[in-house]
Amino acid sequence: MSVRIGTRGSRLAVIQAEKVRAALLQVDPGLEAEIVTIKTLGDRVLDSPLSKIGGKGIFIREIEEALLEGRIDLAVHSLKDLPTTIPEGLALGCTLSREDPRDALVSPDGRPFDRLRAGERIGTSSLRRAAQLLRLNPRLRIVELRGNVDTRLQKMAAGECEAVVLAACGLERAGLAARIVERFEPERLLPAVCQGIIGVEIRRDDSRIAGLVAAASDPRSFRMAEAERAFLHRLEGGCQVPVGCLSCLEGERGSIEGLVASLDGRRIVRSTREGAAADLVRLAEELAAEILERGGGEILERIRSNAGR
Repeated sequence: MSVRIGTRGSRLAVIQAEKVRAALLQVDPGLEAEIVTIKTLGDRVLDSPLSKIGGKGIFIREIEEALLEGRIDLAVHSLKDLPTTIPEGLALGCTLSREDPRDALVSPDGRPFDRLRAGERIGTSSLRRAAQLLRLNPRLRIVELRGNVDTRLQKMAAGECEAVVLAACGLERAGLAARIVERFEPERLLPAVCQGIIGVEIRRDDSRIAGLVAAASDPRSFRMAEAERAFLHRLEGGCQVPVGCLSCLEGERGSIEGLVASLDGRRIVRSTREGAAADLVRLAEELAAEILERGGGEILERIRSNAGR
């Protein structure tokens, strides 16, 4: 059996595709798996904020087109980049086990977040990170920092900012865990939906690939992904809105925490739901409804209204 694995061409994206290939080889040691790199709009346009060029869907559109056209058999994504509305004919086929979902700070001089001084700059392209960081310290400056992990670290070294905040799992996958100065606990900085989860997208009618990837899937990770994506979908939130979410499973119990923040971090609506693990998706939808009712809807509407001007 042979498969073509589609991915973005960045070093980190290829590493993630290699992890999926390794998981599939555990299922079928005789599998012939080719990695096909595809350049996306997000890889080509690096001088504009994500919110100005279509949000994180720009990192997967060309890959999904290749999947629909049969040029690849499956697509590998950092699941936080995959919009909650998947094109007709495609489906989320599996998820690998979740890695560290936390955000991490890197600084060239090893200073942690609490030692950054007023007016110093933190680089990030995430509105979610920016809002929560400003909530923690409104005297810091947030600067837009695009590019892959290596590029962002190079920009920091060149003096564009005094620190960067990135996904801890991305730094670990890229072999850069030693650069991490501090990991933010979720109480301080709630991660993005599905941060730390690698997902595999497939054609819905391809039973051959569906069976292969299902055998490699981590059930706990998949359930968390379903719940967190349901939370984001209920908020009708694209990735370029300040929304955070993290679910946990312990035995037969589950919990999910979510938030919506204003861009400046001055307003944050945050809450948690707990219950049976089997009900995690329902809990996520209830959590989203509560946050919308308590002011999250107003925050999101204001952000979208301003973005449309």
